[in-house]
Amino acid sequence: MELLKNLGLLFLSMLKIGLFTFGGGHAMISLLENEFVTRKKWLDSEEFLDLVTIAETTPGPIAINCATYIGYKRAKMLGAIVGTLGIVLPSFVIIFVISLFFNQFLAITWVAAAFKGIQICAVFLILSAGIKMLKKVPRTPLNLILLVGVFVCMVLLSLFAVNFSSIFYILIAGGIGLMIYAIGYIRGRKERPLEPEPLPDESESREEEVDQ
Repeated sequence: MELLKNLGLLFLSMLKIGLFTFGGGHAMISLLENEFVTRKKWLDSEEFLDLVTIAETTPGPIAINCATYIGYKRAKMLGAIVGTLGIVLPSFVIIFVISLFFNQFLAITWVAAAFKGIQICAVFLILSAGIKMLKKVPRTPLNLILLVGVFVCMVLLSLFAVNFSSIFYILIAGGIGLMIYAIGYIRGRKERPLEPEPLPDESESREEEVDQ
C-alpha cells in the first residue's frame, strides 16, 4: 500500500511538472527543485545539485534523466519507470495532437501571442534555476576560477560568433577537476609519514615462552 502511494505521488508530481513547464528540460529544473527538495524533501540541496550535474553530462534530455533518478531513489526500478512516464506523457500527448493540425495551429493569432509570452517565461525559469544552483555551489577557489573562466569564454565566443559546443565546457571543467584532485591525492601520498611497524604483543610472547 505504501509503495502504491509513493508511486501515485511520484506520477502526479511528474505529470504536473511535465504539463505546466514550457521551455525544455532546463526550465524544469526550478520546478523539480521546488517540488522534490523544498516541498516533499525527497532530496537535499547538495544531492539535487549533483543530480543536475550528472543529468546534464549524461546522454538524453536533462529533465528525463532527473525524473528517472528521482523515481529510482523513491521506488527503485518501478519508480524510475513511473517517474519517466509522468514527465514524458504530457509532452508526448500535446505534441501528437498539435502535429495533426500543425499549420492551422500556428495560424491562430492568440496561439502565436501566447507563445511569445511563454518564451519570456521560459527564459526566466532557466535563469531562476541557474541562480539558485549558483548560490548553492561551494565558493572554493577552483569553483570561482572555473565559473569566471567559463562565463568569459562564453561571452567572448558569442561576441565573435564562434561555434563552441557546451559539451566542451563540461568536458574541460571536468578534466580540470580531475587533474586538481589527482595532484592533491599524489601530494597527500608523498607527505603522509610512513607508519611504524607494530611491536609484538608482550602477552603473546609470554604465552609462547610458557608453552616452550
